[in-house]
Amino acid sequence: MRTQTMAKLAALALTGLLVACATPDQRGDLSGPVAAAPAPAAGARWVYRGREGFRAPVVWEETHEVTSVDANGLHVRVTLKGPYLDIERQELWTAPGVVRTGALMDIETRRFATPLVRYRFPLAPGETWNQWVDNYNETSRREGQINRYVRVGDWEKVSTPAGVFDAIRLRVLMRLDDEEFWRYPTTCNYVLWYAPAVGATVREEKEAEYYERGDRRDGLGVIRAQHTLLELVSYTPG
Repeated sequence: MRTQTMAKLAALALTGLLVACATPDQRGDLSGPVAAAPAPAAGARWVYRGREGFRAPVVWEETHEVTSVDANGLHVRVTLKGPYLDIERQELWTAPGVVRTGALMDIETRRFATPLVRYRFPLAPGETWNQWVDNYNETSRREGQINRYVRVGDWEKVSTPAGVFDAIRLRVLMRLDDEEFWRYPTTCNYVLWYAPAVGATVREEKEAEYYERGDRRDGLGVIRAQHTLLELVSYTPG
């Protein structure tokens, strides 16, 4: 009973965080063009520069490449290369923005019972969607249920190493399924900028934290789980 109650409170806190973070232009009074769904072909490649941490951040190069397109959808290879990273994982998108197998927070691989909607196209300012999705985490070998809430913001000019893009901003709030007897679930607060010119995000700012069980007053027991910046370096159409 206590676990269920805390889970409900965490979900309410996540919704409250969105309201607290929202500025007037994020509360539904937006207007402007929409971002249509892309049509990536085999060979499409996005290369990003990644940075994680504060004083001595870990850095890497991250590449997303569509390796093939078939009746199952788009098969995407994701690689991370850096001084301390050498990782490769695979994703399956049943359609652009709709993920059957892929990651949520970091480099884990999850299989979603119901496809996860990363982007609900067309992306229109002021739109929202909210999913509770059962999944199996292949990294932790555990089943669970995650909550992912997305609100589409306004259009902005975004400067990246790959150039300046017209991009639509998305606020993503997530509650993960990694609760333990000694800690509460991880909550994620992300801001993504999606650019139709490349059919993908061009900048991502990711923050995540969780609380240890015990005294939560004055921020005691909070653990920063993520502080990541991802910027587009280059894009190659298929």
